[in-house]
Amino acid sequence: MRYAIYFAPALDHELTRLANAWLGRDAATGEDLPQVAVDGLDAEDFAALTADPRRYGFHATLKAPFELKNGTAEYHLIDAFETFVSERQAFTLPRITLGQLGPFFALIPAETSEPLDSLAADCVRAFEPFRAPLSEADILRRKPEKLSPSERHHLQTWGYPYVFEDFRFHMTLTGPTLETQRDALQAAIGSHFAEILDRPLAIDHLALFVETERGGPFTVLRIAPLPR
Repeated sequence: MRYAIYFAPALDHELTRLANAWLGRDAATGEDLPQVAVDGLDAEDFAALTADPRRYGFHATLKAPFELKNGTAEYHLIDAFETFVSERQAFTLPRITLGQLGPFFALIPAETSEPLDSLAADCVRAFEPFRAPLSEADILRRKPEKLSPSERHHLQTWGYPYVFEDFRFHMTLTGPTLETQRDALQAAIGSHFAEILDRPLAIDHLALFVETERGGPFTVLRIAPLPR
C-alpha cells in the first residue's frame, strides 16, 4: 500500500465536479463516471490521454506517494494527518490558470505563493518519518540521470525530486500529449473549466489518499478542511 498527501478541493466543490467529469472518475467513491467529449479526439484516445491522472485522482501533490516504513501503521498516519491539518490555516490563491508542464496539461497558480510553498515544504517534512526508503526500482523509475543535481538530491533524501525549490504546484489533467493533440485539448480544457479558470482558488482542504496495491487507483482515505 502507498499513501500520499494532496491538496484536493472539497468533495462538493465545483472544481471537483468538473475535474471528475474531465477524468471520468471520482476518487472519493472510486466510481467511474461518464467522461466529457473533446472535439478533435475520439473517446478512446482521450481516455488514454487521461489514464494516469484518472488513476491518481484529481489533486495537487504535497507529499508524493510512499510506503509506510516498518513500525508505523495506517492509524498513526491518519492521526498525524489530522493533527497537521488542524495546525495550518486556509488561504487563497489569487488566480489559477491552464499551464503546460512539458507535454502535460495542468491547472497551476498564475503566480508564486509563499503560503503555498510553505505548506508544501511543511508537508514534506512532517510526513517524512512515516516514509519507507525507496526501492532501487522506484529510484530508477524516476530516471535520475535526467534530473538536475538538486532534484537527484531530493529524490535520495525525500523520496521525490520536486520538493522545496523544485516544487511546482499543479493539478494534472492529462498524461503526455502529442503536438497534434494540444490545440484540441487546450480548447477543450478552456471550455470545460471556464467557470473556475482565471479566478481565485481557496486552498482550504487537504486529503490523504491511498493506493491499496501498486498500479491500482488512488482513493480518498481522509479529506479535512484547513481552519480559517
